[in-house]
Amino acid sequence: MDGYFYNLFLTATSRSVVSLPPTDVSMMTIKDKTFVPFITEEAIQARIQELAEQINQAYADKKPLIVVVLNGAFLFAADLAKHLTISCEITFIRVASYTATESSGQLKEILGLNESIAGRDLIVVEDIVDTGFTLYEVCQQLQEKEPASIAIATLLFKPTALKKQLDLHYVGFEIENRFVLGYGLDYDGLGRNTPNILVLE
Repeated sequence: MDGYFYNLFLTATSRSVVSLPPTDVSMMTIKDKTFVPFITEEAIQARIQELAEQINQAYADKKPLIVVVLNGAFLFAADLAKHLTISCEITFIRVASYTATESSGQLKEILGLNESIAGRDLIVVEDIVDTGFTLYEVCQQLQEKEPASIAIATLLFKPTALKKQLDLHYVGFEIENRFVLGYGLDYDGLGRNTPNILVLE
């Protein structure tokens, strides 16, 4: 589904939470790649609020630990946190598996998790799930520390690219297996700082 009709669909099914004039980036060229608009800032923010409401209901009587996977999920996590009314803690971890536009399927050690998670309810926040290799290994390593539960919240999900079975509890948008940029997602470290999401032309 192209960006124009995708946005029309989202506008019809999601209420607007952004009243400011649109600040979407219309096109971006990074090195040898050109990216065009795909999902608008307005659609992203509306969907994030809906996800936050679902989490608020599911964890109303709990105090989850939000585990944010850097670098890509930082914007998604920040905007999601603004709409969370539950009592929660937020921590950040780093993993490594991406090079340029392809997932290598390789995972280095999880860095940055200093909290004890035994008996805790975890919500792992990701920017995108494609092959699922990275997130699967992250959840396996977290499970070894005996948390009470692990839920996954991802802004984007590519179902046709998935190679590892994952239970995704909160999904912002299901998209085709195309390379996307912006709103935390990068191409060789560039392009993270756009309010909207673009797709490779």
